[in-house]
Amino acid sequence: MSEAIAFDTHRFVKHLTENGFTEQQAEVLADEQVSLLNSNLATQADIVAIQRDIAEVKSDLLKWMVGALIAQGGVIVTLLKLLPG
Repeated sequence: MSEAIAFDTHRFVKHLTENGFTEQQAEVLADEQVSLLNSNLATQADIVAIQRDIAEVKSDLLKWMVGALIAQGGVIVTLLKLLPG
């Protein structure tokens, strides 16, 4: 991903080393944390793409609903014409 994530690796490493981790262990954990953040967070482009997909689904759903209502209306009218009266 090309977007930067605000994660202070220096502070993270410093905090871990102050609490018993070796500097090498803390640096490896910091690198892994950055990798996890970068691979699992949605970017603005991801959000825009999902919003576009949702808009398409809403449009398709509306078309199907209107079609079903028209068909249902036709069935009701046909049944009313078939009633003896």
